[in-house]
Amino acid sequence: MAKRKIIKIDEEKCNGCKLCIPNCPEGALQIIDGKARLISDLFCDGLGACIGHCPQGAINIEEREAEMYDEKKVMGNIVKQGKNTIIAHIKHLKEHNEFGYLKEAMDYLVTKGIKIRPGDLTDTVASGPCGCPGSNVSQQKNAGLAPEKRLTPSKTHSQLTTWPVQLKLVPAFAPFLNGADLLIAADCVPFAYADFHEDLLKGKILLVGCPKLDDIAYHKEKITQIIMNNDIKSITHAHMEVPCCFGFLSIIKDAIAESGKKISFSDVTISITGEKLKEV
Repeated sequence: MAKRKIIKIDEEKCNGCKLCIPNCPEGALQIIDGKARLISDLFCDGLGACIGHCPQGAINIEEREAEMYDEKKVMGNIVKQGKNTIIAHIKHLKEHNEFGYLKEAMDYLVTKGIKIRPGDLTDTVASGPCGCPGSNVSQQKNAGLAPEKRLTPSKTHSQLTTWPVQLKLVPAFAPFLNGADLLIAADCVPFAYADFHEDLLKGKILLVGCPKLDDIAYHKEKITQIIMNNDIKSITHAHMEVPCCFGFLSIIKDAIAESGKKISFSDVTISITGEKLKEV
């Protein structure tokens, strides 16, 4: 047993919709008694491919004592599910730069006489059963437009009024948090959304972090402390459309609920092409 990142399922939120199941090719999840269950720590890599596919926000990543992930046992389970699942798993490891596990997986396939061609791994990741589109490589077309068709940039002013902005660096008792309208944003959002300052940040206090790469357990504790110890007027959560960018959503909602405070909350989704998809 060792302390590591692993998924956690909130049984009260889970409605057994099964959408997480095909997005865990490792086979760590099953629907049992109408709820999604983590059936074995050995099968969960803690990378969270299933998180963005849960419409109830019932899946998070926590850090706790757990059996170490076993790639060979995972592969034994995956090969039974067929070639498409094998390919999805291999892509999943590559996208997260898990080259140690990737070598173990490929070695396992060699011992079983299963061949995966390089061309099998070049499809769009989002089309596979796992899908981590946040790691897809793409190039937007705006830069290639004729000069007369490009968007004309206009001079704007920064709406940033406080520092630091990284969630892990902002003290939970920072004076500017009391009475604030917060904008908690995934750190890709300001780069993707051209109107970030005027449309989202104006009049708000900014806190940014990465729900995929940062320590999500630490962020959960920090957000809870901020809400509990300050008079927060409202919280806007802004994230990218990719599944791995939804990690803050349930954390913020849970912290508001636990505080017993009436705090206005809105959720904004930004596309990887820089458009606001929805705001609820």
